[in-house]
Amino acid sequence: MLIRKFVAEDRDAVADLWLTVFPRSTGHNDPGASIDRKMAASDDLFFVAIEEGNVAGTVMAGYDGHRGWLYSVAVSPVYRRRGVGSRLVQHAESELTRRGCPKVNLQVIADNSEVVAFYRSLGFGVEERISMGKLTGQ
Repeated sequence: MLIRKFVAEDRDAVADLWLTVFPRSTGHNDPGASIDRKMAASDDLFFVAIEEGNVAGTVMAGYDGHRGWLYSVAVSPVYRRRGVGSRLVQHAESELTRRGCPKVNLQVIADNSEVVAFYRSLGFGVEERISMGKLTGQ
């Protein structure tokens, strides 16, 4: 498996993957729009895992100088349980650490116990916080 930076030619495969993996996603998380916004940020923190010539998984990360975030960690059902997700998260963490990031956060839908267990296995813990959000430009 190869983990590399996202390139424009990955767009359709990544969008299809996200539509499969994130079926409960809301409108503001439209794959095409999310990809466009991330590419406009030009921060080089968007990675794909390539297996057998296919996009097997993705991770987007962000760093604002205070904390890092992981977004859109997705693994195709065909490639699950092969270490793809773990390697993607570790790759993103390594890139964030290289930039001086002291802490990484992520959000998981509360009732997604399988995903919570996955992140716990990688050393993440549930923090007593309330996640709040607001759509802008509405």
